Order: sequence, then C-alpha cells, then structure tokens
Amino acid sequence: MVKIGNTETETHDARSRLVISALRLFAEKGFEAATTREICEAAGANISAIRYYFGDKAGLYRAVFTEPMGEIKCHTNIATYSDLPLTEALGRFFSEFLEPLKKGEEIRLVMKLHFREIIEPTGIRQQEIDTKIKPQHDALVAILKEHLGLQRIDADVHRLAFAIIGMAVHFYVAQEVVSAISPQVLNTPKAIDVLAERLASYAVSMIEGEVRRRTQGAIYE
Repeated sequence: MVKIGNTETETHDARSRLVISALRLFAEKGFEAATTREICEAAGANISAIRYYFGDKAGLYRAVFTEPMGEIKCHTNIATYSDLPLTEALGRFFSEFLEPLKKGEEIRLVMKLHFREIIEPTGIRQQEIDTKIKPQHDALVAILKEHLGLQRIDADVHRLAFAIIGMAVHFYVAQEVVSAISPQVLNTPKAIDVLAERLASYAVSMIEGEVRRRTQGAIYE
C-alpha cells in the first residue's frame, strides 16, 4: 500500500512539474517556439512523459492554459446565487472569481500566456469563452435579471454585467500596474478577500444606479 501511495505522489509531482515548466516556456516563447524537449528538460522528465500524461504537445498546452487557474466555481453554481441576498451573492461571485489571484507568480504567467494566445491564436481561446467566460457572464446576468425583476434580458443587462465583471478582470490583466501603484491591494490572500468584498459593494451601487435609470424610463437597446 505504501508503494502505491508513493507511486501516485511521484506521478502527480511529475505531471505538475511538466505543467509548470510548460507554463513558463509557453508564456515566454509561445506554443510553436517552445519545444517538448526543452519543456521536459526543465521539468526533469523523460520526453515520453508528455505523451503519457497529455497525449501530445497540444494536450499539454490545453492543460497549461486551463489547470493553473483551478476550478472557478462562479460559473457552475448559478442556482445557489439566486437564493442569496444581492450583496451576499455578489460577494461570493467575486470571491470565487478572484481566488486564483492568490497563486501569485503562477497566475502572472497564466495571464502572460493568455495575452500571447490573443496575439498568436491556437484556437483554445474560443473554448475558454464557451466553457468558462460565457457561463460566468450568464451567472451574473441571472443575478441581475432576478434583482431588477425583469421578464427578459436586454442589452443594458449585458452592459451592466460586462461593467461589473470588468472591475474584477482588471486585477488580472493589470496585476503589474496595481502592484506598482498600490501593492497592498493584491499582496496577500486576505487583501484579495477584502478586494472581493469591496467589488461586491461597488457592484451593488452600480446596480442601484441601473434601477434608478430604469425607473426614470431611460432604457436603450
């Protein structure tokens, strides 16, 4: 039994080393330029390990593109949000959305890789939009529709959702800027929890402003 446990640990460690090494090299060089040989050398793994764990280089790239972010829950539990008061629902949404930022340098590499994917697309970005970004957006839209008491979702609901999510996205894409100007905003897990709370309160104010605008009859498609 002990031997099996050690084997499982070694397997996990070897796979994790490949993912981390590939993340660094793909972020630095891109999918085409980073070779499987140098990835395996950086990870201290045999060249056959990529085929064993990921099937091929493309499979490794998919793992690198998605796994370091972890499972972001805010696109999987939409129903639980609808049962919560607005402030609590938004607090949970932002907390789950910002959780990966607690990984620090690893997430900075992830964002660098995502920027490179925009410049040198492999097609995986569309998959991320379909499986993660759109469900996250839909979760927030569902919260807004419920709070605003709407029968249908109009363009202004989407505008508001994009604006709210955009507050959180900024802390991913502008990590270096935030750290240079006000490092205490992101430098500890507690700081990120506080940020989630603040963004939730800001979002409530934005939603209240939309309620007032609709009450005044200013609705545009």
